[in-house]
Amino acid sequence: MIYFRSDEEIALIKASAQVLGKAHAEVAKLIRPGVTTKELDTVAETFIKDNGGSPSFLGYNKFPASLCISINDVVVHGIPSRYELRDGDIVSIDCGVKLNGYHSDSAYTYPIGDVAPAVRRLLARTKESLYIGVEKAIEGNRVGDIGYAIQTFTEKFGYSVVRELVGHGVGQNLHEAPEVPNYGKRGQGPKLQEGMILAIEPMINFGKKGVVQERDGWTIRTVDRKPSAHFEHTVAVRKGKPEILTTFEYIEAVTANTSLMVESQELVVA
Repeated sequence: MIYFRSDEEIALIKASAQVLGKAHAEVAKLIRPGVTTKELDTVAETFIKDNGGSPSFLGYNKFPASLCISINDVVVHGIPSRYELRDGDIVSIDCGVKLNGYHSDSAYTYPIGDVAPAVRRLLARTKESLYIGVEKAIEGNRVGDIGYAIQTFTEKFGYSVVRELVGHGVGQNLHEAPEVPNYGKRGQGPKLQEGMILAIEPMINFGKKGVVQERDGWTIRTVDRKPSAHFEHTVAVRKGKPEILTTFEYIEAVTANTSLMVESQELVVA
């Protein structure tokens, strides 16, 4: 079932998203070589609970943490551990918050220190593809228009789009209908109507589109072990212009003028 949320419900999701954005920023403050991914998870969980929310991911289908932390060739669903971040890593932080009965969901991928320029461009272009997809989340379009926009933008750089993992509806449940693939054809899929809430989340690989699942049952890696980037916003479908409910504002206040920043002007680099 696809749910259509009232303005009052959308305001509640946006309130959840504010806590989520600030939790992301608390994590961003600590991202540096030598920090364990488990430390980042503890900081996020504590902040979310201290601000009246609950971590959406913790215990979801028995997931053991509040953050999905995915390093380098891990696409999504990496489990926080004793792994210490290293100079040259890229790290995707995916987090969800439930507040007042409503979930929000967002992700951001950080470059740490001396990351190869080609990999930095992957991050910048994946982030740009998120907004290109979001632009299509307006009443009268279809889900396929979102995926088509993301796919055509990223594939022109030689990247590939993960097929097995997709965006989704979000609201009183963390995952709701419809699925929102990052690939597709224009004019196909469920019709978008005002009040639909979508988690749009391009997962873009530097190399092949194939992925494999690790024995832990969660961690998803690229089949060729090349890097993957992941950015995500929770978005309300509106007439004429979508409303982005989550925010990177707090993250980017932390990362401004640091090696963690993902700058859109990098897109001009061939």
